[in-house]
Amino acid sequence: MSKVYFVGCGPGDPELITVKAQRLIRNADTVVYSGSLIPQPVLDMCGGRLHDASGLVREEITDILHKNAVSDLMVVRLHDGDPTIYGAIKEQMDALQDKGVECVVIPGVTSMLASSAALSTQLTLPGVTQTIIITRIESRTDVPTKESIKSLSSHNCTMVLYLSIHLLHRIVQEAISGGYKPDTPVAVVYRASWEDQITLKGKLNDIVSKVHSAGITRTAIIIIGEVINPKHYEYSRLYDKEFSHGYRRASKN
Repeated sequence: MSKVYFVGCGPGDPELITVKAQRLIRNADTVVYSGSLIPQPVLDMCGGRLHDASGLVREEITDILHKNAVSDLMVVRLHDGDPTIYGAIKEQMDALQDKGVECVVIPGVTSMLASSAALSTQLTLPGVTQTIIITRIESRTDVPTKESIKSLSSHNCTMVLYLSIHLLHRIVQEAISGGYKPDTPVAVVYRASWEDQITLKGKLNDIVSKVHSAGITRTAIIIIGEVINPKHYEYSRLYDKEFSHGYRRASKN
């Protein structure tokens, strides 16, 4: 019996897939992939039989993975971004492991990181924030009350939201009522790293109209926080001439 590999193929740009992920999907006999979320250039790398999971239910997906693993074929469950962020791999792996199939997770570049790269910004900055909150607003998937946007906004750190662009108006309302100022910078990145990528910058009090004008209703990352357009920040101590560490002594000049 072979293993099943849960592979993250990155945010969209086929050159942002890891070397290990590329090797696995090229050598796989069977690839079950996440529908339109996987770009065609990545699917073109796959050497085996492809199964589009977008029209399948959980049991059908698990059955394909299990049957091919039992047949000692090399099996890949291909996910966009990183499989561990807003994926559904836990339930699939549990079902397979209950049947004696070993599962291996191969990490991928997530769209949060591709979005910050597209914006040429850091998600943490000295003197601004050292914390990133990754979340989503409640919709068809419940979110614990203590993890509401309003509650999390009290930290005033960098907040990254997945799967929430269609409810941006609610996010803005909750973010402001929770503690962010109305003029807090916001960025929206649509299809980060894809050829049709769109980046928008604004503030909490105007981002909804900008996103509406751009016609963005899905497949976008929202980033709230001063890191988008910092008024000031501190330089890193790591490269400060007066700062010593294990590889360099501080200069006294």
